[in-house]
Amino acid sequence: MMSPKTRLLKYLIFIAFWALAGYLAYNLVVRYLYENAVLKQIITRLEADSRVAEVLVTGVNYREAEQKTYTTIKFLEYDSRGNPLAPQYFTFSGNIIQFQSLVVRFDDMFVRQADRLKGKSVYLFWKVFMLDGKNTREYPITRINEVPKGYQLEAGENSVETRFWANFWEYALDPRAARSAGIKSAQIEAPGTMFIPGILYTISIEHDGGLRIDASPLAGILRGEKIP
Repeated sequence: MMSPKTRLLKYLIFIAFWALAGYLAYNLVVRYLYENAVLKQIITRLEADSRVAEVLVTGVNYREAEQKTYTTIKFLEYDSRGNPLAPQYFTFSGNIIQFQSLVVRFDDMFVRQADRLKGKSVYLFWKVFMLDGKNTREYPITRINEVPKGYQLEAGENSVETRFWANFWEYALDPRAARSAGIKSAQIEAPGTMFIPGILYTISIEHDGGLRIDASPLAGILRGEKIP
């Protein structure tokens, strides 16, 4: 016959086992709901079917020692919801400047994670550069293996978001990984133009993946003024 102490011990072990099982199950459910909520936010940011940025020449300086004219441009990108990001400034030893875009479509990518990704695309301003032989200069706009600022969640990076974009970069840059996910290719374009003062340049990544640069004169009232 089982002693009272033994029965009590077995009872306590039974209670502890189910308490632990319940705790683990609860954590799994909470984590699933959290990850699903974050993924939903990411997908919402992929609804936009284009991206836009504006460029303005902010400085033209001649360096006598090098006998070169340097052009500084201000690059202002708008996120997937149309809100301006922090501006970036780039300086080149010339003014024939090119922008490179990267477009990746989620046709069959991450299908096991979420069917809602089917038909969505990522549009990135990737690099800006000026070809000049051995003196070619290049600046990253969106850094590889980072969460693109144009799609970043307001709450800041978290493990779910970081993991999602790490997978994205793997598929975008590794042809073998892309094929295994059913992605035929990542579309890259790099048009350029001559950037001169007094002109506002609008750069658009369009729905079909094309990168377009439009130029229009600044409003007369802005000419000659330094805007803080």
